Amino acid sequence: MQVLVAYGSKRGGTAGVSDMIGEELTSAGVCADVMAARQVRSVDDFDAVVVAGALYASRWHRDARRFVKRFAPALRQRAVWFVSSGPLDDSATTKEIPPVTQVASGMAATSARGRLTIGGRLEPDAKGFAASAHGQEECR
Repeated sequence: MQVLVAYGSKRGGTAGVSDMIGEELTSAGVCADVMAARQVRSVDDFDAVVVAGALYASRWHRDARRFVKRFAPALRQRAVWFVSSGPLDDSATTKEIPPVTQVASGMAATSARGRLTIGGRLEPDAKGFAASAHGQEECR
């Protein structure tokens, strides 16, 4: 079995998670290729696909969304799972998090078999809205 793990990642966290997924599949005897979603040209050589995307402000990474849209007909012919990484609190470990709109739409478009939301990470030197909002929460 050949599995593609395609990801959209802004700061490297989702890329790292995708590498871990690929390593676990390989250790289970499955041939896995891990690639940035924007670099994938075809899914023809794969029996199954895992699409991973970072979450930012309740939106799934653009590269993951574009990948699903571009390959939706071919993905419907394969086993597909979605992974979202992003909540910066412990909510992903304490409760089931419903899929964001883009993930729910992608699942419907591809007949995905399942999905998972895992916690994200924020580098200490991160900038932008998420970093400033997260920092404020820690100071309270």
